[in-house]
Amino acid sequence: MAAHRSPLLNRRILLASLLAPGPSWAQTGMPAGSSVQRLATDFYAASGGRRSAWSGPARQEAIRALALADRHGLPAPDGLALDEAELTRAILTLAEALAHGRVDPATVETLWEMDRNHIDTPPLLAKAVEDGTLIETMAGLAPQDRGYQGLCDGFLRYRGIADRGGWPAFALGATIEPFASDPRIPAILPRLRVEGDLSDAAASMLYPSAVEYGSVLQEAVRAFQVRHGLEADARIGPATQRALSISAEDRARQIALNLERRRWLKRDVAPERIEVNTAASIMVYWKDGRPVHSMRVVTGDADNPTPSLERPFASVVANPPWTVPTSIAQREILPRGPAYMRANNMTIQNGMVVQRAGPNAALGQVKFELQDSYAIFLHDTPSRGAFDQSFRHLSHGCVRVQDAVGFARLLLAPDPDRLARFDEALDSGRTVRVATGRPIDVRLLYWTAFLDGQGRVAFREDIYRRDARLAGALGIALRLPRPDERRADANDVGP
Repeated sequence: MAAHRSPLLNRRILLASLLAPGPSWAQTGMPAGSSVQRLATDFYAASGGRRSAWSGPARQEAIRALALADRHGLPAPDGLALDEAELTRAILTLAEALAHGRVDPATVETLWEMDRNHIDTPPLLAKAVEDGTLIETMAGLAPQDRGYQGLCDGFLRYRGIADRGGWPAFALGATIEPFASDPRIPAILPRLRVEGDLSDAAASMLYPSAVEYGSVLQEAVRAFQVRHGLEADARIGPATQRALSISAEDRARQIALNLERRRWLKRDVAPERIEVNTAASIMVYWKDGRPVHSMRVVTGDADNPTPSLERPFASVVANPPWTVPTSIAQREILPRGPAYMRANNMTIQNGMVVQRAGPNAALGQVKFELQDSYAIFLHDTPSRGAFDQSFRHLSHGCVRVQDAVGFARLLLAPDPDRLARFDEALDSGRTVRVATGRPIDVRLLYWTAFLDGQGRVAFREDIYRRDARLAGALGIALRLPRPDERRADANDVGP
C-alpha cells in the first residue's frame, strides 16, 4: 500500500511536474556552487561564527520557510531530508531567488535596460534566524505589490486546476461562428467555467453535451477574448483557438515565468510613472502611486521588438521632426527614390534622412523623449486606425500612444504656463520642447501574464519569444503555440 502523502508533499510533487522536464532544482538558474558557498560563508560570519544555525526551533522554522517556494512558482527541496549544510544552501538559494530571481536577465534578454533589485541576503537572514522571524523575512524578499501577489494567487489557482486534471483539450480547426454547431463546443464549457469566464448560473443553463454555440456561451467567449487581448467578436477563429488550446499546466508555467521577471526588478518605484506592457500593447499612467489613466499603444513587431527598459523623461516635443534611423532609411525609404521622399516631406541632412514636422509626419504632433541607449521614445502617430485593432505589434520598436496630445496635456496640466506654451506651439506648427517640470519614469515591461483591471489573470501571446527563452534557461517545459507574427504595413515606415 502506498504511504499517505501530506498535502504539502502533494503540492511539491505537482510543482516539480510543472517545472519538468529539465535540470534539477540544484542545477536550474540557481547560484553556482562557488556562489552559494560564498553566501553561506557570509551567512555564518554574520551569525557570529557559529557552526550550527538550524538547531531546535530554528530548524523547524527553516523547513516551513522553504514551503514559501510553493506560492512563488519556485522549486525547493524537502527540508526534512537536509543536513545543516544542505539546509543552509537551500534557504540561501530560495532567498536569492525571491530577492533577485533565479537567472540573470542579461543571460536571457537581449534588449533589457532596467534597474535590478539588490539585497544582501546573508546578514538579513542571519538576523532573522536570531530574532525568530525567518519566515516573515523570507516572504518580504519577494515583491509585495498587488500585481505580483495577485499572480502568486493565480499561479496557485492554475496549478490547482492542473492538479484536478485540467480542462479538456481543444482541437484546432475551422472557425466556429455564433449559433453554429460544432463537436468541439462541449470541450469549451468546463474551461470557461473553471477560469471564471462562464458563471455557474450561466453554466446551469447549458447542456454539457450540447454542440450549438448559443448566445450564453458567446458572452462567455467574449469575456475570454477580452482577458486574452483578442477581438471580442465571439467568433472562435485562429487566435481564440490558439488561446483555447493551451493547457492549465502551461498557463501555470507561464505565470511562473512572469513572476520570475518581476523578481528581477527593484521594489521601490516612482509614485508618478508610465508603465507600458509591451506584450499587451497597453499603457498605464500612475500618479501618487495609483493607476489613473490607461490607453492603448502600438509596440514593436516580432522583427523589431520594443526593449524592456526603465528611463525618465522630462520634456515633450510639440511638432517633432523625425531623424530616421539608418537601418530604416536604407531598407525602407532610400530605395523608394527622391519622389517618395518629397511626397513624405523628407530631406537628407548631414547624411541622415529627416522628415519635417507636419500633420502627416511619422511622429505626429508630439514626442516624449526618453534617455536610453536604444533611441526609443513614445510618440503620436497619424496612423491612428491601428489603435482600434486587437493586434497592435506593428511598429519598428518605439511606442505609439493613443491620443498622445491629450496625454501630453494631462502631464503638463499641473503647470498652466507649460500647458499654454505647449498648446501655443501645437497651433503654430513650430517645433518646441516643453519641460514637464519634473522627471517622469517610463517603464517598458514584458508581461505575458498579469492582473487585469478586474483582478483576473490575463494572458498574451509570447510575441517576442521571451517566455520561450526564459523557460529554456529555467528548464521549464513550456508548450505554447506559435504567436501571431504579423508584420507592419510596408507603407508604414514610422518608428
